[in-house]
Amino acid sequence: MTDASDVRVEHNQERHRYEGWCDDRLAGFAEYQLTDQLVVFTHTEVEPEFEGRGVGSAIVQAALDDVRAAGKRQVLPLCPFVKSWIREHADYVPLVYGAPPSTARD
Repeated sequence: MTDASDVRVEHNQERHRYEGWCDDRLAGFAEYQLTDQLVVFTHTEVEPEFEGRGVGSAIVQAALDDVRAAGKRQVLPLCPFVKSWIREHADYVPLVYGAPPSTARD
């Protein structure tokens, strides 16, 4: 049985998407569009036989980690899955375009 640790995520720049692979099978992807300031996530899809196994989460996390590491753009999550994933992982909220600055104190 596949779980998130079995997912290999690749950035397919030609197709403007991040792809999740399980062995040699495409299990899912997250599509995006780029602007000078934003990575706009438009659609995420997971093949039915891989649903509920963390494939979508692995893809989104890898994509957002890339955005964070590059440090050049913010994220506009139009895709409901990406939006929901960010909502559940508060440490990624600062990447979102228009998100208020944190008021947290150590």
